[in-house]
Amino acid sequence: MTADKKTLLAGDARPREVAAWAMYDFANSGYTTVVITAVYNAYFVGVVAGKAPWATFAWTAALAVSYALVILTAPAIGAYADLRAAKKRLLFVTTAVNVVFTAALAFTGPGTLALAIVLIVVSNFAFGTGENLIAAFLPELAKGDALGKISGWGWSLGYIGGLLALGLSLAYVKWAESQGIPAAEAVPGTMVITALLFVIASLPTFLVLKERAKPAILPPGASPFRGAFQRLADTVHHARRYRDLARFLGCIVFYQAGIQTVITIAAIYAQEAFGFTTAETIMLVLVVNVTAAVGAFAFGEIQDRLGHRRTIALTILLWLATALLAWAATTRPVFWVIANMAGLALGASQSAGRALVGYLSPEDRRAEFYGLWGLAVKLASILGPVTYGVVTWITAGDHRLSMLVTSAFFVVGLAILGGVNVARGREAALGAGRDVQAPGA
Repeated sequence: MTADKKTLLAGDARPREVAAWAMYDFANSGYTTVVITAVYNAYFVGVVAGKAPWATFAWTAALAVSYALVILTAPAIGAYADLRAAKKRLLFVTTAVNVVFTAALAFTGPGTLALAIVLIVVSNFAFGTGENLIAAFLPELAKGDALGKISGWGWSLGYIGGLLALGLSLAYVKWAESQGIPAAEAVPGTMVITALLFVIASLPTFLVLKERAKPAILPPGASPFRGAFQRLADTVHHARRYRDLARFLGCIVFYQAGIQTVITIAAIYAQEAFGFTTAETIMLVLVVNVTAAVGAFAFGEIQDRLGHRRTIALTILLWLATALLAWAATTRPVFWVIANMAGLALGASQSAGRALVGYLSPEDRRAEFYGLWGLAVKLASILGPVTYGVVTWITAGDHRLSMLVTSAFFVVGLAILGGVNVARGREAALGAGRDVQAPGA
């Protein structure tokens, strides 16, 4: 990292810490790519649940339960992490849980539905919680006007990690097939590969990244958990002070509902609306991961020049165009273009949203507010896909109409974003430390 790039860093942060922080995005992306998006989901529906009529619902319901658990616990976990300066310790715990339960998916197969559901719920809950915790380190590493750039570095590296995990998994499946092992029987081995990659790639994070926060001083006999909930109550009490952050979190719920729907049903839509084979769909996921990495990096650079709100508005418009074109498209070449538009929008919107949350958050409540960010994204992960599923059910499998309905989430998100005043929200965040009385004081 050059001297110019060093000026992007906050306080005593060093370039190697930024690299170690970004490596966590690289490490955890294998889980979402291999387990949630491209490999295990199909194995769950086709093998574990035996292609039963309710198989897809069982998969989405398991994910919905895990997201609901994150929603219920994220604010309290974030507040506790701030109060006890425990972000790194909690991140280690969530990583360990995810790794163990992901590896345990290798033991699932026909007749293990209950076990598979439990493992998915717990592993995805650990992933979501860890995602919030690692995000809370960002404002400690980057200056306010460089949050977008450094967030983009992390997201772009994350897509490369997902690409590597998927590539290794596919290579293993092809090797297994060359040995006469059916592809379905090789899927459990990819769970071990994904877990091991998570362990190895996250080592720099735990060896290099520092916990700069200091534990709050509690009155004698006070419970840290009670203190965490007191901080949450204090945040609610002073909600007017962070009204622009609150509005942006509301914006996130809607535009992320559209994004999470596209992520969840992309493979299904490709097969049902365009007749893609499984191999073609996997290749599509690989290419889109590359496009998403480019989008995260490019828009990270653009965001700090164009401004947070304008960048996010631009990405939402890109998502809206993607959804409408997917609804209208009739040929595969056009759908390939649309899928890569989604990739660009995906990397850009995820990075930009994470950076703006940090920009609007008070310094001593960053983990807490990143918990709220995670809550908004997980709520969207339930709202969007469930809406898509209901529309598909009501219309007897009309995926195109369901995609058109999905575009409405982007319209609502864009409308809410129009009411966010970034300058006012930043001033409120900077003034919070002077005006908000600490719990127990």
